[in-house]
Amino acid sequence: MLKRPLRWLAVAFAAAAFAAPAFAAPGQQTPQQIVQSIANELANAIQGHQAELRKNPDRVIKIIDRIVLPHFDMDYAALLVLGRHAREATPAQRVAFSRAFYDALTHRYAEGLVAYTRGAVKVLPAQGPLDQRRAIVRTQVQLASGKNLSVDYAFRKTSSGEWKAYDVIIEGISYITNYRNQVDAEIQKEGIDGLIKRLQTQGAAAINEMKKEGGGH
Repeated sequence: MLKRPLRWLAVAFAAAAFAAPAFAAPGQQTPQQIVQSIANELANAIQGHQAELRKNPDRVIKIIDRIVLPHFDMDYAALLVLGRHAREATPAQRVAFSRAFYDALTHRYAEGLVAYTRGAVKVLPAQGPLDQRRAIVRTQVQLASGKNLSVDYAFRKTSSGEWKAYDVIIEGISYITNYRNQVDAEIQKEGIDGLIKRLQTQGAAAINEMKKEGGGH
């Protein structure tokens, strides 16, 4: 059920990439500038290399790790996904879940990113931070089909003063909330360790499938 939103997420970043200008240094960037600078770097990394990347999806993961991860608050996002179950998890389980969640997310994200079809994006005017520590970046993406896609990025300011994304809202649907609702029943049935194991398996399977489709090894 999450595959389509993740493809849209990849399209949103990549579409923004081909229209994104250069901005301030990372430490001085606003959330809007972060979205555009990430997208710009992704475009430089994938444009003209899609066929090669399909054969070697591990390279795509490295690109995402290098460009996206520094600006994404994965630990906070993972806690939001776990919801009430975060209180039940041990510190080791929270760390393991955060890693497995990130791996599964990026492996699906990689599939959508490599399959990207050039589109157009419009970063909508800033409405100001929700408060001093939270902000929403609103964008509208035009897909190759002509469909307009509303994609919002939720940011929070960390204790170090950096703005980091923690959620993506596609057509009004929060990825974090949607995913939390899906895994809640699974945690109740299989436990957090069972969920971690499934995510680890899912991430590996996505990469293997990309390799088969791309003719890689």
